Amino acid sequence: MSVSVSDAAVSEVSTSRFLRFWTAQTVSQVGQRFGMVALPVVAIETLDAGAAEVGYLTAALTVCYLLIGLPAGAWVDRWSKRTTMIRAAVVRAVVLAGVPVLWAFDQLSLVWLYAVAVIVGVASVFFDVAYQSYVPFIVSDKDIERANARLESSAQISAAGGPAAAGLLLKAVSAPVVIAIDAVAYVVCAGFLATVKDSEPSRREKAGEDSRLARDILAGVRFVVGNPVLRRLCVSVGVSNFFATITMTLTPLLILRTLGLGSTVMGGVLGVGTLGGLLASLTLPKVRARFDAGKVMAVGLVLAGVSMVAFPLAGSLDESAFVIPVALLVLGQFGMTWGAVTFNIAQVSVRQRVCPKNMLARMTASIRFVVWGSMPVAAILAGWLGSHIGIVPCLWIGVAGAFLTALPIIGMDRLIHSATPAPEPGV
Repeated sequence: MSVSVSDAAVSEVSTSRFLRFWTAQTVSQVGQRFGMVALPVVAIETLDAGAAEVGYLTAALTVCYLLIGLPAGAWVDRWSKRTTMIRAAVVRAVVLAGVPVLWAFDQLSLVWLYAVAVIVGVASVFFDVAYQSYVPFIVSDKDIERANARLESSAQISAAGGPAAAGLLLKAVSAPVVIAIDAVAYVVCAGFLATVKDSEPSRREKAGEDSRLARDILAGVRFVVGNPVLRRLCVSVGVSNFFATITMTLTPLLILRTLGLGSTVMGGVLGVGTLGGLLASLTLPKVRARFDAGKVMAVGLVLAGVSMVAFPLAGSLDESAFVIPVALLVLGQFGMTWGAVTFNIAQVSVRQRVCPKNMLARMTASIRFVVWGSMPVAAILAGWLGSHIGIVPCLWIGVAGAFLTALPIIGMDRLIHSATPAPEPGV
């Protein structure tokens, strides 16, 4: 009887700290969506930026993973993950708060905006690596999938509602004011994180570990390459992201130019896609209760690939058509996001289970380095192929490649069942 009471008490504590972390993550996600909408608007409407300048702004936000992604993983494994997230949130809040202040004093320029984007991007790298490595420290192994599904559900809701809310707000107030709201969201996020208690060893307990950065980074890369489950997942996620980026890079051109459907339709199509992701996050715990992770991941990838067929198919229809292309795009985006989110939640949960806790951040950073590194290459290739062979043929290439992503998952269940976290090495 005493064991039962103890287990219940532990479960209650675990639930409480996860709810606080989940709240912090949700607030952060909403704020991030506001910023993603408002920053380009500030550049375009307030600072009269052109297409090239907006491109530089986007690059400043995203290139940081390629530059510091691997060392960030090594650093985060040495540090407290909760403290890292708190500091990253505070840095983002302070830097973003500078935008409306500079604007109010008529000192805001594109150079300042680029600097803000780079600093926010760097802070986001550290926050994201710590965030994806933190769940095993606040929930039990059996609850990892459910926890990741809940986190993903709030991310999808934020993706659906955040840009729409920001768009409505921009009609009432100026874009720099919306960025101020983003800064406040990060302060609230840091406040909730400060109340979370976890089971991660203190920095003092980690002090005896070898502190050479290069060795730490290499240990993370070697661990991913040497672990058959992580190696296959890295290949699958990298290939999946590469071909998905080709499709998503060309989708606006397909909708706006090839089909001439307008930005309202494009917004609706993308919005419906987030609903597919939300449905995936809500249903995945029940699906995983009945089926092994490998099967769930494979089905998710196949569903995403089959759904992507709708994009080039819609582009092949007569330009005078409207209902059928829109219906295909909506179904395609819904199914693709459903499959992708199903795969993503399952694979992140598997990664967290098979990796020793003191290697989580390095493992996450190593895999994300591959995933994010494929994005600019795929985007450039999509633009080049689209201009040489056409949008629709290039989309078919994206579809064909999407089906290859399930191949590394074949036989994964056997490997997952045999994989147990290695003893935590002192690196």
